[in-house]
Amino acid sequence: MKRRKRKRTFIILGAILAVVLLVAGSYFYTNMTYMEKPLKAMRHAGFTEKQVTLDDGTVINYGEGPANGNPPLLLIHGQGMTWEDYAKTLPALSERFHVFAVDCHGHGESEWNPEKYSAKAMAADFVEFIETVIGGKVMLSGHSSGGMVAAYIAAHYPEHVTGLVIEDSPFFATEPGRRESTYVWVYGFQQYENFKQQNEIEDYFEYALKHSYWRKMFGDFLWDRFSKDAVAYRKKHPDKPVHLFYLPPQINRMFESMTYPYDHRFGETFYDNSWFEDYNQSAVLAKIECPTLFMKANTNYDGDLLLAALTDEDAERVVELLPNGRLVKVDTPGHDIHYDKPKAFVDLLAGFLDEVTG
Repeated sequence: MKRRKRKRTFIILGAILAVVLLVAGSYFYTNMTYMEKPLKAMRHAGFTEKQVTLDDGTVINYGEGPANGNPPLLLIHGQGMTWEDYAKTLPALSERFHVFAVDCHGHGESEWNPEKYSAKAMAADFVEFIETVIGGKVMLSGHSSGGMVAAYIAAHYPEHVTGLVIEDSPFFATEPGRRESTYVWVYGFQQYENFKQQNEIEDYFEYALKHSYWRKMFGDFLWDRFSKDAVAYRKKHPDKPVHLFYLPPQINRMFESMTYPYDHRFGETFYDNSWFEDYNQSAVLAKIECPTLFMKANTNYDGDLLLAALTDEDAERVVELLPNGRLVKVDTPGHDIHYDKPKAFVDLLAGFLDEVTG
């Protein structure tokens, strides 16, 4: 009897151990493959990376999907990212669009030339890209600062745009007097200026981790552990986004977004406001005549610090100014709707295409 009970106990413990190992294996497998799997699917769907040199010698790096006869879509990513940040959405988008996704100036493998670090200059180059590479009117979709560039194109070059999608772009929250109370200012633009004024730490990545907002969330012990491993990974793999295998994608995403190829001089133009040369935000929005969809992620605060790109009131003001715009709120705490909710993003773009062409 005792022997039978002991055997049953061993069977139960073995089953529990097997489940634990299975869950742990699945967890680590997901952590190790979450970046490569979307890229692999994107390439399998027919996306290739290309470059074009504009008339003035500026190089634009971009990804292009299969030329399937569908209407063209131009994607413009947000600050600190690259065109491949859209990877999770690209296979599905290519079923409805002929997709082009650019690396913005100062990002990825596009030109790193500070003379082009303004919405006005970027818009002019992307219009030349539309004319020379795409060769026809496009639907435009831009995320964050990329959405503000897309809005400028739609306002000043309407003959090239059939419809505009603005994904959680920081309209009005980026204006002097407002921007100083936002997460991206305090832990981004102002933090980089603080880094330049000190001599203790040479690497900005290491400095940013030491002063990160997320230290408050995880506590000193855990954050110091993560930071030490992240810095070590960065030194060992200087050309790759930092990725710690034992952390879930939601946390790795923070390290990943901090280590894409990015020229910090681009961010400095937001600090001195030169990126907004000839960019009156209200006037730009009011001038856009094409159908426009504004996607808004959730709004969050830490006290008076705005953790989101813009407030709900800002988003409503955007749509009020747009002659032909509507607002869609997507339930996601993150700023990157296309990354956090790829299916919702694709469905919204496909539905918007039907509205524009229908």
